[in-house]
Amino acid sequence: MARVIILGSSGAVCNACHDYSHFLLIGKEDGPVLIDAGSNPLDKIKRLGIDSLALQDIILTHFHSDHVAGVPNMLMHMWQMGRKQPLRFYGIPHCLDRVEGTMDMYGWEYWPNFYPVSFTRIGMGDDTLLFENQDFLIRSFPVVHFIPTIGMRITNKHNGKVLAYSCDTEPCPNALKIGKNADIFIHEAGGPPPGHSTARMAGEAATAAGAKELRLIHYQVWNQDPETLVPEAAQAYSGPITLCRDFDEFEF
Repeated sequence: MARVIILGSSGAVCNACHDYSHFLLIGKEDGPVLIDAGSNPLDKIKRLGIDSLALQDIILTHFHSDHVAGVPNMLMHMWQMGRKQPLRFYGIPHCLDRVEGTMDMYGWEYWPNFYPVSFTRIGMGDDTLLFENQDFLIRSFPVVHFIPTIGMRITNKHNGKVLAYSCDTEPCPNALKIGKNADIFIHEAGGPPPGHSTARMAGEAATAAGAKELRLIHYQVWNQDPETLVPEAAQAYSGPITLCRDFDEFEF
């Protein structure tokens, strides 16, 4: 079984208990894969007892600060700790062009003995190969947010199980393609459209997609009780529903 560790569960306004939404995939053969980096994922990875040197692959879903703002400090942190191993980023051009431009702004070409960093840009078409290693096959789909954004279907190559991730999106046909018959559907519950979905909409998507389990993420925590989101989603979905919380772990 592969493991998923939720490193952050909040929407764009976080608090002390809920960091910006990002998570880690841990397989059997290759190193962990990080999905987004809005804050300080290396601190959380260290607290989990995982060597940051094992992290080689990072997928960025879109260029909003709650998903990418941690990248410059993460790169500098690894450099200060003496990293030599290559680090690889994957995503769409709209995002990676800007991330790479941000690093240019910081003048990283002048940082001595910097480790190799690569940026693999993928297209915005439906069902596009985003990433593959010995553990996971990840295919991306554009979703409907304020800027170009991708969700993804993550297949565990050892057992065929599927983890679906809507990313930030309002209800759209591709969200249903992402979640179709998924074993676990991680769906945002950031609020009403445009650009986001309510918990009830997440439940409707999970029902329409035939997902076996729904996990809510990217929800509001500032002056709002997220516990109400599970019964809200249950109005539209009869399967198991979980509210993702920071440091939650589950398998697929």
